[in-house]
Amino acid sequence: MSGNKHLSAQNFDIMVGDLIVHVETMSAAISDNRQAVFTRGIPDGYVDGDVSCTGDIELDAKNFNLLIEVARGHGSFRAMPTFEIIYVGTTITDKQRIELFGCLLNISDLLNNDAKGGEKSKHKLTFAVTSPDFVRVNGVPYLDAADVRDLLG
Repeated sequence: MSGNKHLSAQNFDIMVGDLIVHVETMSAAISDNRQAVFTRGIPDGYVDGDVSCTGDIELDAKNFNLLIEVARGHGSFRAMPTFEIIYVGTTITDKQRIELFGCLLNISDLLNNDAKGGEKSKHKLTFAVTSPDFVRVNGVPYLDAADVRDLLG
């Protein structure tokens, strides 16, 4: 009897705008600052707070060069427009799609090389989600419609 194949990082590709980029590593973290409130020291509900999503992408030289060409087409890295990152993974039994909207890209580690060799040259980029569309996981928005009222056109 064979086991079920589960999603792993090898099952994921990302789209940066309309460009397929293969990442060495990627992370995205949501900060949701909802907080419990207290009455006389006793929990008594909560209040909404701000939200943010930031992450890191590590690329090898080949895929970093793809982004360099995008930047060249816009005149500079800082002139690159924000874009969507779509992270899709599929196996026979599992599927996951994470969409990050309005990502603003910055280079954080221009070089990460070890003189001993033994691994690829790497480049690390950070991003911040800037769109009120924010994040969707398998098509489900993270933010409620009330959160983005009057922000989406």
